[in-house]
Amino acid sequence: MRLDYAKVESGFSASGMPEELVRELLDAFVEAKRRFHLGDYMPNAVAGGRFSEAVLRILEWETTKGYIALSDPKFKAETIINRLAVLPSGSVAESVRLHIPRALRVIYDIRNKRNTAHLSDGIDPNTQDASLVVSTMGWVLAELVRLYHAMSAEEAQETIEALVTREVPMIQIFDGKPRLLKTIGTSDHVLVLLYWAAPDTVAKTTLADWLPHSMRANLGRTLAGLHRKHLVHYTPSGSQITMLGQREVELRNLIAPL
Repeated sequence: MRLDYAKVESGFSASGMPEELVRELLDAFVEAKRRFHLGDYMPNAVAGGRFSEAVLRILEWETTKGYIALSDPKFKAETIINRLAVLPSGSVAESVRLHIPRALRVIYDIRNKRNTAHLSDGIDPNTQDASLVVSTMGWVLAELVRLYHAMSAEEAQETIEALVTREVPMIQIFDGKPRLLKTIGTSDHVLVLLYWAAPDTVAKTTLADWLPHSMRANLGRTLAGLHRKHLVHYTPSGSQITMLGQREVELRNLIAPL
């Protein structure tokens, strides 16, 4: 399932969350994910800080019905985190009081205290830092959906699953169709597309439409071969990647840039 950001935005707005905070929250999240998938890791912590400030204002709004303006330089993240921590247990959800603020503190610490120029071990931490920031942001946003979204439990669960599902850096959408921006063999290409589409089942005609023309002629044979290896579950109604297939994609790092 692919994440529908418009649906996430409308769900937050319907709950009464201030619209400027909703926009700031999602804009920062999308920008951080975009930079991460393009391999632009250094600014990612900055985007993570912007995201964190939007979330803390949302928590401030939730607990006081007011918040410090986005343009106000007097905003202090640590002040809000400390204020939330001392709220009486049971007065608000524990995620509002403790879990989300503590997760955001990790992002702030990476942004403010990790100085790569002064590390002496010779190992560049940017990739691991960016991975932590992006995954933490995904968890926080999913938690906000769980707490505040004005939608059915089933819709909220689907949205959360889409948020926490690993995305594919080398897929870009054109005219509603995914295109893999690297050249790999047909079987691997099909696996990556099904990995991207998971947990959905993809009809053979749809999958063929996503593939380059040169890979379409023998698609049935390719799917049958992946099915025999237990990497794909292939039936007349469509194909779905298996857990073993997902593991294959991740172990071989098929979703990374060449």
